[in-house]
Amino acid sequence: MAKITLKDGAVREVAEGTTVLDFVKNLSNSLAKKALACKIDGETRDLTTVIDGDHQIDILTFEDADGRWALRHSAAHIMAQAVKRLYGDKNVKLAIGPAIDNGFYYDFDMDHQLNNEDLLKIEKEMKKIVKENLPIVRKEVTRQEALDFFNAQGEIYKVELINDLPEDAMITMYTQGDFTDLCAGPHVVSTGKVKALKLQSVAGAYWRGNEKNKMLQRIYGTAFEKQADLDAYLKMLEEAAKRDHRKLGKELDLFSLHEEGPGFPFFHPNGMVIRNELINYWREVHRKFGYQEIKTPMILNRKLWETSGHWDHYKENMYFTKIDGEDYAIKPMNCPGGMLVYLTQQHSYRDLPLRLGELGLVHRHELSGALHGLMRVRNFTQDDAHIFMLPSQIEGEIQKTIDLFDQVYSTFGLTYHAELSTRPDDSMGSDEVWELATNALKNALEHRGLKYVINEGDGAFYGPKIDFHLTDSIGRTWQCGTIQLDMLMPEKFDLTYIGEDGQKHRPVMIHRVVYGSIERFIGILIENYAGAFPAWLAPVQVKILPISDKYTDYAYEIKRKMFDLGIRVEVDDRNEKIGYKIREAQVKKVPYSIIVGENELENKNISVRKRREKETVTMDTDTFINNLLEEIKTKAQ
Repeated sequence: MAKITLKDGAVREVAEGTTVLDFVKNLSNSLAKKALACKIDGETRDLTTVIDGDHQIDILTFEDADGRWALRHSAAHIMAQAVKRLYGDKNVKLAIGPAIDNGFYYDFDMDHQLNNEDLLKIEKEMKKIVKENLPIVRKEVTRQEALDFFNAQGEIYKVELINDLPEDAMITMYTQGDFTDLCAGPHVVSTGKVKALKLQSVAGAYWRGNEKNKMLQRIYGTAFEKQADLDAYLKMLEEAAKRDHRKLGKELDLFSLHEEGPGFPFFHPNGMVIRNELINYWREVHRKFGYQEIKTPMILNRKLWETSGHWDHYKENMYFTKIDGEDYAIKPMNCPGGMLVYLTQQHSYRDLPLRLGELGLVHRHELSGALHGLMRVRNFTQDDAHIFMLPSQIEGEIQKTIDLFDQVYSTFGLTYHAELSTRPDDSMGSDEVWELATNALKNALEHRGLKYVINEGDGAFYGPKIDFHLTDSIGRTWQCGTIQLDMLMPEKFDLTYIGEDGQKHRPVMIHRVVYGSIERFIGILIENYAGAFPAWLAPVQVKILPISDKYTDYAYEIKRKMFDLGIRVEVDDRNEKIGYKIREAQVKKVPYSIIVGENELENKNISVRKRREKETVTMDTDTFINNLLEEIKTKAQ
């Protein structure tokens, strides 16, 4: 008998040779129906895996990321089978078909140019395959068996993949009905598990991402366990398309992108209003939390980047220049400059924690295909801060940093979840230092009672980090805030402080950002608010609309009063009908429209129409101004 330890610590006995699926059925029929895959001693496997001894086994459902991955990977195979059935084995060559975040894709080499009508046909055939409920069967084969099989099928891309595998690699194939694919898995037990699916688009993709290779056709799709969840997801995508920050950025005249500078955004006057308000708020909050602001140069000597480790670990993402015959780099990060500021004087333990904040413009080389509006750019302003502290102050400073994050994110109505990212393969420092730093972050999260997931191997090369993933108004998540604990950079730069004993000691350092990138955060806010910013952020807070030329002087009188109090206000004095002006203000998402005509002039008051509301309210001008100033001051949503 084998002893199986479950996720909750419970231990069950089962006869060796039993499949995980049969084991789950004996545990709970309801769980067996929802089970998609399993983890055996931390490795994701098929439910048909045979139990061969004592193991830790976790049952994965659609609620688990690896469970969703297995379902969607199986959907990719179903799509490939459907394409083969419809367009003929000999006319279609298969490349790769992985699961991805929120869906899957498969790359095909075929002469027929796929279009939206084809996607509907393929989707219909996929649903037939799902209905057939074909078992998905795993088979281990030798290298030669795999080569013989795929050579016979004319699958040149599969043959290339096999030849690139290590000589001793275990090769597996999965079969469902008349379709077999080269795949490491895992997969769900049968095609019938993929109950809700949708093909979304077709695009070009170079084989292995290399532009020197052949262009293939990539079909994207998504799959869910339930139709209701798929419908909700598709509705969210429809809403997201309306909120696309690139579309709204153009309509609201916030920013632009140009061929003369791919990945280098241009901010227009309206966009600068939002940007400056975010910076003003950043400075207000950081002053309250005890930070001092610094500014460091954009271009610094190669020796600095060698000391920091960026020259060896980050060089492919950097831009370079020469000055006086020496190598310089345009900074991709602010931290090395912060080290030099710290080194300008000898610090005492009484100076710590020392919190230095910087709004630093950084440049990073991103591949052109990865660029995306404000979300992925080549230059951005990082709202960095570096906190230098005693080892005894680590947890307290992490807690204070999270307090700051809580205050900032709640101001925008954003919630978050945390992920702890651990040591990557390309890292600096000893095992002991990494373990100490990682445990310090874990303890801070656990003592705070903040739930988190572990993101293995995704830390910075110099230290582990906590990433804060924000949830927007339509349920999407965005990674913004980061807290990185660094015990290596102070060592590399020989940072010291004088302790109570009069001796020199090494400080510990935290790197952290709240917005992450101001540009990207603006993009997130555009989509979160669908361009309808709260009054404190809106480029134009009030639009005054005179009914005719007779009331233009009164409109400008009101404008001057508001303008002198710092309100961003404009008068629409065009010779247009009032209904047109009101609609225009709504399209431009101005928070308040003020209509002035004969009654307002006679009574020295105004008629106010709030964004998204159809009714107009008459009120005293001073009352409106005071209410608006309070709304701006409190940063009301």
